[in-house]
Amino acid sequence: MLFNSYGFLFGFLPIALAGYFALGRISGVLPILWLAVASLAFYAAGGLQFVPLLLLSIAFNYLAGGILIRHSRAGLRRGTIVVGIAGNLLLLGYFKYAGFISANLGALFSSGWKLDIALPIGISFYTFTQIAFLVDAYRGKVARYALPHYALFVTYFPHLIAGPILHHREMIPQFERRASSRPQLALITAGLAIFAIGLFKKTCIADGIQPLVKFAFGPEVPTFDQAWIGALAYTFQLYFDFSGYSDMAIGLSLMFGIFLPLNFCSPYKATSIIDFWRRWHMTLSRFLRDYLYIPLGGSRCGPLRRYVNLLITMLLGGLWHGAAWTFVAWGALHGLYLCINHAWNRLAPAAPAALRPPARIAGGALTFLAVVVAWVFFRADNLSAAVSILSRMADPSRIQFGLREQWSLVPIAAAALIAWFCPNTQDIVGYDAERQQLSAAEAGGAKLFMGAGALLALGVLGINKHSEFIYFRF
Repeated sequence: MLFNSYGFLFGFLPIALAGYFALGRISGVLPILWLAVASLAFYAAGGLQFVPLLLLSIAFNYLAGGILIRHSRAGLRRGTIVVGIAGNLLLLGYFKYAGFISANLGALFSSGWKLDIALPIGISFYTFTQIAFLVDAYRGKVARYALPHYALFVTYFPHLIAGPILHHREMIPQFERRASSRPQLALITAGLAIFAIGLFKKTCIADGIQPLVKFAFGPEVPTFDQAWIGALAYTFQLYFDFSGYSDMAIGLSLMFGIFLPLNFCSPYKATSIIDFWRRWHMTLSRFLRDYLYIPLGGSRCGPLRRYVNLLITMLLGGLWHGAAWTFVAWGALHGLYLCINHAWNRLAPAAPAALRPPARIAGGALTFLAVVVAWVFFRADNLSAAVSILSRMADPSRIQFGLREQWSLVPIAAAALIAWFCPNTQDIVGYDAERQQLSAAEAGGAKLFMGAGALLALGVLGINKHSEFIYFRF
């Protein structure tokens, strides 16, 4: 089921909200059970055959987490964490990477052998969410949670399909505290506004610019200008598609009185690659930092080890996005970018105060260019196609720039202006995830409601029959 569908907007969501708040008047557990069942129904609408796998994953991790929380014997705890993490990685590895490995082995031995395994929706997100839970339980940072609250933590429908990657410390206490609370007009209004902005981003901007992507990634070999148009179109399509989903997830959750962590914060306004990764897919960056980069040693063992750790982290981060060499190349590029950025910060002299504003502008332009180049690998069907597109982007002698290409610059320029110069959704609404409050004075005001209504109407009118979010594939 898609957020940007009539069935969700006019069927599932009103029923889920009504049941949640009605049951909240009776007890604190019933709305949790209701929302968990509704989330499973939401998941089943997109992949009924994978519901048993999701339930098995929840049961396995809840039992493993219970052992880690209740027992203090070092041997039992070490064995449990090893089995728990291995079990999660084996599950993810089989469904996501077995086909990729078998295809490469088949090509290596010229056998043509390949496993064809359907990828369960959202498996990367709920697997990483639960690995973090187990590691924190092993570190003694997890209280004992009731099964209904844990099950909702994993299945919660606003995040289940494409993130954010949730942390138990942020979510389960909210479920425990807010389940029996009455609906709050300010939260529902703000949630509707955030959802409306996200829907508009998805259906009107991302889906509107999507046809231009074929200039570079279509069946025909692009010219210089077509390669740039297609690469930039994908750059902004992905931006507004992912930003739109992130807004919609936060807005939906806020209607239930639950604050989700931010996952997106104007990454194309970044002035360095380090800054970019503090703004793009923020919960994945946090997971990779806390559960991979720092355990590898982080920056504690000297510059060379730091660079190796960055490369390993980003290579695995790229592979997390998909089982293809293009994602490995994308991760390797960003790992290299981060190494260069950290080396520059360490070795380059500080810019004089008078030169800092132009230096920031230059840093932003260079960062954006580096990101666009990397997105070519992210979107291309294979490495050779990515290299071919990049070679065309670097060859201004092959230029066409006809009327069709000229007009295509209009939506790209409009998208760029919004991405670079408009305020964040969270700034517009006053959404503060860390404090779990709305800081804007007019968060429940009439102006916000009217603006949300207009954007919601435009977003609904822009709904296509079947327009998945790009991150559904990961």
